[in-house]
Amino acid sequence: MSLKYLLCGIAFVACATIAKAFNNVPESISASISLKVPGNSAKCYPLTFQKSQNNNGTYYLENSEKIPLTVSQNIVDGNDGICISVSITALEDIYFNYNQQVATDFRHNDCLFYMPGFWYRRNLRSPKEAPSFHTSDSWIVSEDRLSAPLTGIFCEKKQRFMTVNRLDKFVNNTLATHREGEVILSDKTSLGYTGFENKDGVATLSFGFPYREAPKSYIRKLTLAPAVTAYQHLRKGETILLTWQITEGEAKDYSDFVRHTWEYCYDTYLPKPVDAPYSIEYMKQTLSQFFVSSFVDKYPLVYNSGIHLRTDACTSNGQAEVGFIGRVLLNAFNAWEYGWECNREDLKVNSTKIFDSYLKNGFTVAGFFKESVNFDKNFEDPVHSIRRQSEGLYAIFHFLAYEKEKGRKHPEWEQRLKKMLDMFLQLQNADGSFPRKFRDDFSVVDKSGGSTPSATLPLVMGYKYFKDKRYLDSAKRTAGYLEKELISKADYFSSTLDANCEDKEASLYAATATYYLSLVTKGEEHKHYADLTKQAAYFALSWYYLWDVPFAPGQMLGDIGLKTRGWGNVSVENNHIDVFVFEFADVLRWLSNEYKESRFSDFAEVISTSMRQLLPYEGHMCGIAKVGYYPEVVQHTSWDYGKNGKGYYNDIFAPGWTVASLWELFTPGRAETFMEK
Repeated sequence: MSLKYLLCGIAFVACATIAKAFNNVPESISASISLKVPGNSAKCYPLTFQKSQNNNGTYYLENSEKIPLTVSQNIVDGNDGICISVSITALEDIYFNYNQQVATDFRHNDCLFYMPGFWYRRNLRSPKEAPSFHTSDSWIVSEDRLSAPLTGIFCEKKQRFMTVNRLDKFVNNTLATHREGEVILSDKTSLGYTGFENKDGVATLSFGFPYREAPKSYIRKLTLAPAVTAYQHLRKGETILLTWQITEGEAKDYSDFVRHTWEYCYDTYLPKPVDAPYSIEYMKQTLSQFFVSSFVDKYPLVYNSGIHLRTDACTSNGQAEVGFIGRVLLNAFNAWEYGWECNREDLKVNSTKIFDSYLKNGFTVAGFFKESVNFDKNFEDPVHSIRRQSEGLYAIFHFLAYEKEKGRKHPEWEQRLKKMLDMFLQLQNADGSFPRKFRDDFSVVDKSGGSTPSATLPLVMGYKYFKDKRYLDSAKRTAGYLEKELISKADYFSSTLDANCEDKEASLYAATATYYLSLVTKGEEHKHYADLTKQAAYFALSWYYLWDVPFAPGQMLGDIGLKTRGWGNVSVENNHIDVFVFEFADVLRWLSNEYKESRFSDFAEVISTSMRQLLPYEGHMCGIAKVGYYPEVVQHTSWDYGKNGKGYYNDIFAPGWTVASLWELFTPGRAETFMEK
């Protein structure tokens, strides 16, 4: 039901609360303003709504005491929802924080919640040390934590939702001297806050300006901190205008709600490709320097050193990781392919050494990849992960397919891969899932099935390469698990290996897995997998920024002009952005053709252009010590992964996977080409 009738006094049952709110203020709308005198605790003033005499949707917000400001609110209905414009004028110099709530007609206990790129359902997959219902059923956060400055509440019983999003321009930010308690800002900011609260059992949208975080702020991985409230200076006679939009609608389930809300956000913020001056050719030429500079050949395994490096040195170390943050084998293939394309003998020689070393020394007794080896500490991780193993297989399959096309054969590699896939069949559970972590003797360390979709890719590739239908049957069983436990439940979790929570990569891998299956099936089966791909893709998309987060002068990322649109947040535990995309842009372009949906392909172009911005090259090093070592932990909000905070990187990073991700982004069509061979 549209909101456009609400201000005309028509109170439909499904949205009677909102109608009552805007026609009989303040039953379901409340507002307050906090004023702070430096050196003193702030005082909160509840505001009452007085309708203007001209009945044009304007209200004056007043307090029983005389306060040194005037507040008015104009409410306008439109096709996309109700627009609330708040005007605050200072009668003398003040420091203020404005707060407003709109109650739904939903019982809080009947609801699931959504703050894109940060909060899904109730965040119950996340531990109590991160934002979740384990700690509180009410949360408000700074807008820059979110891929769109929006909060949504979905009532499962009523199959209805309400959202609030900010419509103002986000142009500036300011440094704060403290991160908790009452904080006076040193200058203007564009950042407000948004969230949801349980008000006497009723689910309520809460929003305001400048930013607040409660009941806790989240400053570091698994580190909740005290609440924070920011106060901005408003000089005598100065006016600030704040704008929010409230929408409501119907959705059959949480997935449908996320889809609807993402499309609404996309259409609202309309992210455009970033004007990045670097062509794909230049990106690859520059990134290829990583293949050379990071090359290590003094151990039994030869590899590109790409994990746990210092940003200020980028000195290679003794750590080799097949997948996840190292991506040794995928980097080796990318360098190999590029070496042939550009006649780079150095890249071909180095890649040959990597492949030969892993074929000779890179397998365990059982036949799995030695996926994580630390030669500095003489340590080989005895615990395997289905994700790293799968990513190693994926890389070698691309290598073998490329070599076969060139008339070169590698029978030893083929036998290794067959054995690994056969072991995958032994590992697979009856429900189609794979354990997240296990040992060489097949004993399970972590039975969680969240990483299952990573295995789908090499299984489908194995079917195409070896013409063995057992692998396709296994891949289809993984899809059965994904459909039942992740996609249908809108519950994407535990794909990344350094956290155990709701994360972007689970939905991204799920979408990619079903995309692979749709490429090798026909008819209704193809359509079924395509529909699953589309459904999972909306969740993956929801992690990617549709707007540009403001930075303060003096924060490096802002000073060099970073636009955050197109970058993805990581997970609930790890609240920073990165360039994890790999094949997802291909999935989006394919979905765009499959469903005639231009938003997918258009946003793929936003991603492609935006992720070029932090390319380190001479004269434009972006805070990185070596050319081509693309940054990883990009801290866009009040957060640090261990060091430095908003506007900078953590001091330790893993360019092994960032280079691999960007290389795949800039090498479109790999999966479709592989499946056609």
